Amino acid sequence: MTKDKSVRIAITKESFSYFFHFYYSHYVKYATADFQKEIIHLIETSDQNNLFVVAFRGSGKSTVITTAYPIWAILGKQQKKFVTIFCQTQAQAKQHMMNLRRELEDNDLLKKDLGPFHEYNDEWGSHSLVFSNTDARITIASVDQSIRGLRHHEHRPDLIICDDVEDITSTKTREGRNKTYQWFKGEVIPAGDKDTRLIVVGNLLHKDSLLMRLRNDIADNKADGTFLFFPLIDDSGKCLWPGKYPTNEDIENEHRKIGDEGAWQREYLLNIIPDEDQVIYPEWIKYYQVDKLPPEDHKAFRGTYSGVDLAISIKDSAHLTAVVTARVFGRNEKLRIFILPNPINQKLTFPQQVELLKIHYNTELNKGHGRLFVESVAYQDALPQMLASQGIEAEGVKPQNDKRTRLALTSSPIKNCTILFPETGCERLIEQIVGFGVEKFDDLADAFSLLIQKIIELHTQESTVIMMFIGGDEDDDDDSTIYYSDYYDILDDYDCLVSAKSCQQVVDNDKA
Repeated sequence: MTKDKSVRIAITKESFSYFFHFYYSHYVKYATADFQKEIIHLIETSDQNNLFVVAFRGSGKSTVITTAYPIWAILGKQQKKFVTIFCQTQAQAKQHMMNLRRELEDNDLLKKDLGPFHEYNDEWGSHSLVFSNTDARITIASVDQSIRGLRHHEHRPDLIICDDVEDITSTKTREGRNKTYQWFKGEVIPAGDKDTRLIVVGNLLHKDSLLMRLRNDIADNKADGTFLFFPLIDDSGKCLWPGKYPTNEDIENEHRKIGDEGAWQREYLLNIIPDEDQVIYPEWIKYYQVDKLPPEDHKAFRGTYSGVDLAISIKDSAHLTAVVTARVFGRNEKLRIFILPNPINQKLTFPQQVELLKIHYNTELNKGHGRLFVESVAYQDALPQMLASQGIEAEGVKPQNDKRTRLALTSSPIKNCTILFPETGCERLIEQIVGFGVEKFDDLADAFSLLIQKIIELHTQESTVIMMFIGGDEDDDDDSTIYYSDYYDILDDYDCLVSAKSCQQVVDNDKA
């Protein structure tokens, strides 16, 4: 095979697996893992199926997808004419181009079979290789380079690869994550044609990163493609690359070499580890099923309350007005606060704020048990007065601590199941409280902490009142004793939690 060029080309043209293991054998230092075979299989069996890969550091994903596949896509049966590769920075783009060029220059067989090429920098500031015998082109660019109208002769990009287009910094804030997602949807996808193949490869940097959003898009039938997720160790404790890490000792040696536990969890096990100074941890959040939300006519119902954080400016960069609402049952140790889905988060003028809260009060709160709490700072003092003049009771609340401390005070009731979140509809709120101090906006988190502060004040300092009816039937406990509504635990009557683990188990575990 190595001596007969025609045989060599014929075999490797049909099989990316043969191509990779022949021309790139110097990269194969360990037995090829099953997950790598799966990636290779998906690459070679379709030239149009989109592929999105999250895999651990050192898994060989970039070697297979970014270094070898573009060459086979041109040489092999897929016959791609214009391959475009995106990296996060221009330095990374130059490094990828250097790797490709070195491979083509130093790999004698590959150079002989692929034919001559030349490199040039084009008008977009990107780097390109053009191959004379196939008239194909590989262009490598960074995220911040404009690619509108990108063409090679009559060809638009027919294979687009995005390799590590995000990092920890760019995924820290929703603003950064939105920017990358919008770039992908608004720049990358339109750069191709209807049959262009998209491949995105990277690590797990955030639960809302580009790759995670693409996974959700596929699940929601908003995008087509295959999503692959490969941690070094899977859920059953099995190592996915036994050829490189044959024993637990080998894995532990790699663990010690990394040194940083956060980096190990994130880069190798694909677990998102919170920062050390995080206020609320995602694993503390308990969810209820929205369609099983207890009704207001239950004897334990205490009220429906809303916390309001007002935004003064309506500039694009300003915060938004936020309204978080909760339905409350019980009191003291039996207090349950059900955060309602779809909190309000809008950019509003003062007249619009007044009108919105009037409507909100009359539709959501004005049922005999409604309370409206508004943060009272600076001009915000005027809003409760304005609402009162129009028959809307709103209580101004002056913050007693800084934002971080106020949110920290909600941590215990979140952990012990006092506060429950809807299974869907509060994603942005949860994102803000979990990412507090990192996310750019915190309006919903502020409204939430204000609301919880007032509910705790109202319903954790009450005494128990029991009414006894003298002369009742001693065998009929229900007729002889009436407990006030706050004495009940609503969760005794409604099995509405998403998790099979009960709140009592959570409390018991915390005590232990």
